[in-house]
Amino acid sequence: MLETKKNIDVKTVQSFGDEWHQFDQSNLSGLELKKIFQDYFNIFPWEILPLNSEGFDMGCGSGRWARLVSPKVGHLNCIDPSEAIYVAKRNLSNFDNISFYKNSVEDSVLPLASQDFGYSLGVLHHIPDTKRAIKACVDLLKTDAPLLLYLYYKFDNRPLYYRFIWRLSNLARQIICRLPSKVKNIITDIAAILIYYPMSRLSYIFDKIGVDISNFPLSYYRNHSFYTMRTDARDRLGTPLEKRFTKLEIEKMMRQSGLKSIVFSDSLPYWCVVGIKK
Repeated sequence: MLETKKNIDVKTVQSFGDEWHQFDQSNLSGLELKKIFQDYFNIFPWEILPLNSEGFDMGCGSGRWARLVSPKVGHLNCIDPSEAIYVAKRNLSNFDNISFYKNSVEDSVLPLASQDFGYSLGVLHHIPDTKRAIKACVDLLKTDAPLLLYLYYKFDNRPLYYRFIWRLSNLARQIICRLPSKVKNIITDIAAILIYYPMSRLSYIFDKIGVDISNFPLSYYRNHSFYTMRTDARDRLGTPLEKRFTKLEIEKMMRQSGLKSIVFSDSLPYWCVVGIKK
């Protein structure tokens, strides 16, 4: 497989390679995977895909999304610039309609205007030029094909205290992300134990007694496993390059990249958004 380095941050790519080797999702239950999948794909227009459609998973990581997308389509192209592509290949070895490419978003390993759909979830905000990366994804699509994205939000729908808490966590990330991989894993596991788990349990209790938890930090994890908390703590605190965008900024980038009919999900995680190629 050809390996090049276009519009990527090498340290971030290495960090994700380490992460998906550590958390290959083999301990994630099928039930929880389906629930998380629905959280991200609830706005995806499956009904417009042609029979035996071909599409791409840009930044596939361990292949957790591909596991559930593959049975719904004709062929799926999994693309990732990190060593995680080998984790995905191992995890998805039972599927015969998946191709694997160890490449970046701008490597053009697929013919332009050849894909019936595409998705890139939690990836393009870890790339130096996110708008350029979106455009590269759009270029692979046929006219009227959908592209599903998940980009970190800039807390534009949150109160001020929520943003303050994020700033504190971001300071921690800027320190933790520089540490050796093994040390990083230990510290993010500690964060999962001391922060993610208690906050998620507290929000679970509040939710059960009728308290509004919509602006309670980490409430998303109240119905998720500790394994998912560990994975996401490693993702959130251990990644060197992280960018965030408002809803308006995301819509602007998508429109400028050649997408129309843009629809945002109104539920967590923010922002999941789908657009159709013009």
